[in-house]
Amino acid sequence: MSTIYDCSAVLNNGQEISLSDYQGKVLLIVNTASACGFTPQYEGLEKLYQQFKGQGLEVLAFPCNQFGKQESGTDEEIKDFCDLNFHISFPLFQKIEVNGDNTHPIYQRLKAEAPGILGSKKIKWNFTKFLVDQNGKVIKRYGSVTKPEELQDEIKELL
Repeated sequence: MSTIYDCSAVLNNGQEISLSDYQGKVLLIVNTASACGFTPQYEGLEKLYQQFKGQGLEVLAFPCNQFGKQESGTDEEIKDFCDLNFHISFPLFQKIEVNGDNTHPIYQRLKAEAPGILGSKKIKWNFTKFLVDQNGKVIKRYGSVTKPEELQDEIKELL
């Protein structure tokens, strides 16, 4: 059976990487947007990353423009926005789709392993978060309203 580690994605700078590079790490995977009411969560994601990266946490941000067209910029504009406003140091990927016919394979796997309320596989909005353990098992899905700092205890447990 394939795992999330069989997937690859393209970083914002154009470099393709395999998620197998993250084997043995706890992953927090988030679909992001620059013009959303939840955009300030970038700050909380960076704090989590700084707090736990030395213990094996990786935060992976996947910009997406499928919700209210709140991520309409180019990959370069998105990176500039994140650098200027939030000084993020975790990996930022190229813009992807998380729902529909062009759903990125990473999100196909995440949604299959951690469906939402009532078994829904659809991502409902920006800043939906998925926590993945060191073995690539998707532990839990969190909705947009769940702030990154609320995940601290669960991340500590996995580390």
